[in-house]
Amino acid sequence: MKGLLSGSSTHTMASGKPKKKNPRLASGRKRVRQDIKINAANTSLRSKYRTAVKNVEKAVVAGDKTKATELFAKMQAVVDTIADKGIFHKNKAARDKSRLSAKVKALATAA
Repeated sequence: MKGLLSGSSTHTMASGKPKKKNPRLASGRKRVRQDIKINAANTSLRSKYRTAVKNVEKAVVAGDKTKATELFAKMQAVVDTIADKGIFHKNKAARDKSRLSAKVKALATAA
């Protein structure tokens, strides 16, 4: 009971997150190196996906039918390849393509 009441705890609350330990085994160290590379590649692909979707949405909002259809075709290719790699779920990719396709079609019929 003495340790609980005295306040001489070995844990510090102010430090925040605990420091990550370096793996001891060579296989663990290699896994860390691989994870860093893979994480960077996946982040880049995720950004590429979102940018492609955002560009089509901007063209739709601007009302530019030709640019929207052109960007939509490029966006489909990007979305499909990234979904195949498993960066985003296939259903999410299909949902995004479906929604944007509907917006582009609505733009085409409105003009």
